[in-house]
Amino acid sequence: MKRETLDTYQWPPSNEALAERVGLRADQILRFDGNTPASPPASARPAALARALADVNEYDRGRYHTLRQALAAHHGVGLDQISLGAGSDEFIVLLANLFARHGTIATVPADSYSMYRYAAGMAGATIVEDPASADLVFVCRPNNPTGELCEVPEVSGQLVIDEAYAHYAGVDEVGRVADGAIVLRTFSKAYGLAGARVGYAIASAEQTAFINSHQAPLSVSSLSAALALAAINSPLDVTGQVAERERVSRELRALGLTPLASFTNFLFIPMADPQDLVDRLLPYGVMLRAYERGLRISIRDEIDDDVLLSALRTELRGEPLAPAALRHRRATAETLINVRLRVPGEGRVYVNTGEGFYDHMLTQLAFHGGLDLRLEGVGDLETGEHHTVEDTMRAFGEALDAALGERKGLARYGEARVPMDEAIAHAVVDLSGRATATLDIAPDPGMAAHAFESLAQTARITLHVTASGENAHHVAEAAFKAVGRAMHQALVREGSLVRSTKGTL
Repeated sequence: MKRETLDTYQWPPSNEALAERVGLRADQILRFDGNTPASPPASARPAALARALADVNEYDRGRYHTLRQALAAHHGVGLDQISLGAGSDEFIVLLANLFARHGTIATVPADSYSMYRYAAGMAGATIVEDPASADLVFVCRPNNPTGELCEVPEVSGQLVIDEAYAHYAGVDEVGRVADGAIVLRTFSKAYGLAGARVGYAIASAEQTAFINSHQAPLSVSSLSAALALAAINSPLDVTGQVAERERVSRELRALGLTPLASFTNFLFIPMADPQDLVDRLLPYGVMLRAYERGLRISIRDEIDDDVLLSALRTELRGEPLAPAALRHRRATAETLINVRLRVPGEGRVYVNTGEGFYDHMLTQLAFHGGLDLRLEGVGDLETGEHHTVEDTMRAFGEALDAALGERKGLARYGEARVPMDEAIAHAVVDLSGRATATLDIAPDPGMAAHAFESLAQTARITLHVTASGENAHHVAEAAFKAVGRAMHQALVREGSLVRSTKGTL
C-alpha cells in the first residue's frame, strides 16, 4: 500500500508563458492538452447571463433550483438526487474526505485521472490496488488519459463513477445510483464550459443530503449556473467531434503512430519518450500532454487538428508545413463570433451563427473566394437578424484584414460577373487598405448591402457591387458569389511586391 503525500497541483503553463518560450504570440498557441472543445457552445452568449447579472447582488436561496430541476429531468432522477459543485473536482475531493479519510482508495483503471491521487493526499488516504478492499473506489469511465471504456467492478466500499466523457461514449451508469453508486458529471468537456467550473453529482436522496450537508454553500457562482442552465436546455451533439476523433486517429496511424481506441474526445498514444515530441511540436504552436507511458492529444476541430497533423508530418517525415489558419474572436454584448481563416485555402467552409440565410451567403463568398473558413457564433436573434449579420461580417472582415497583413505580392484587384437565374451581379474588389463600399443591390433581402459594407470597413478593402433581378434571394446570392470570385482573383500571389506605386497599401 502507498500513502499519498500532498503535493502541489501542477497547473500547465499559460499560453503567454509557452509563447514566450518559443517566440510566438499567445494567440498562436493551440491547446491539445486540456480535452476541451475548440469553441464555446452557442448557448454561451451574453443573453444567457442577463438575468444572473441583474440579480448578481443577491444569493440564490434555492441552490439553483431551476438548474438542478433541469438536470434531474435530463437524467430521469429526482430533484433531491442532484448536487451542484465547482466542477466534478470539488466532488472528488469532498467524497475522498467523506468516505476514505485516513482510509483506503482504489482507482479503476489503476492508470487514471490524477485528481484522485491528489484527493487521497488531501484526505490522508492510502491508495490500494484492489478495488474490492477499498473504502472508496473511483471508476473513470471512459478513462482519462487512455480513453478506454472499462468495466465497473463489484465493490464493498463506496463506488463513485466519474463520467466526465460519457457523452462521447454514448453510454452511462446512472442506473447504478439505485444500488448506492454516486455518478459525477461535468460541464467542462462536451458542453464546452470549462471556464465556468460547474459539475454535479447524481446519487440517492439520502446520499445527496449527506453530500450537501458537507459542502460549502453555493460553491458555484450565479453566472456559471446561468451558463450551465442555458447549455443543458440546448441540444448537445458530439457526433462531429467523434467523427473528427476517428479521422485524426487514421491520420496518426498513417504517420506510424498507434493511438488506442477511444471513447472520449482525446486520443492516447503509447510511446517511450512522449515529452520529446511535446517539446518538438511546441515551436509550431501545438501544446500536447505527456504522461509516463504515452502522449495524450485532445480533439478540437478540423482546422485546429490539421495544424497538429501538419506539424507532425513536418517533424516525423520532413514534409513542408501547411500554412496555419488565423484565429479571431469578436465578442460584444450582442454577439460572440469565432473565426478560423486560412488565405489562400481550398474552399473548405463551415459557417453557423443561427442566421441561416446569411450563413449561406457567407459560405458562398468564402467558397468561391478559395478560402478555408470556419466561423461559428451566436447573437441576439430574438431582436432580429441585424446584430448577428453585422457582427459576423465585421468579424470575418477583421480576420481577413489580419490574414492579409502587409498585402505584399497580392494581385490586389479582382472582378467577376455571376448570373443566378434571372439575377445578375457584378463585383470589383481592390485590396486597397482603404475601406470603401459602393453598392447597388435591388431587391435587397434586407441585410445584403449592410453586410458588404461591414466587410469593407473591417477588411479595409474597396468594394463595388451591383446586382439586380426579380428574386431577392437570387440577387443576394449572385452578389455574394461575385464578390467571392473577385476576391479569389485579388488574392493571387504574383511575387513579393506591394501592387502600388506608393510602396504600401
